[in-house]
Amino acid sequence: MLALEALERGGPTAAYNLGSGRGYSVLEVIRAAEKVTGKKVPCRVGPRRPGDPAVLVAAAGKAMAELGWRPRYTELEDIIAAAWQWHRRRPRGFKG
Repeated sequence: MLALEALERGGPTAAYNLGSGRGYSVLEVIRAAEKVTGKKVPCRVGPRRPGDPAVLVAAAGKAMAELGWRPRYTELEDIIAAAWQWHRRRPRGFKG
């Protein structure tokens, strides 16, 4: 809504990254998901693939400065818990 409201006020079309500004390893995300859901996440550990970045972090400074956006959740477990709750409430057959 914030981006749409900015456009309605005559602002330019823009792209924004939305993130907490903190990066997590794949293993950290898997472990947090297991803790939140109580389910084992099957995984296989291997070397980083060619072309994979060593670090990838979504910083939201532009969205914060231009739109006044702030993340609702900043801790990994809270982010996963909110997504898990949404997933559990969605109607059967929902693909979005």
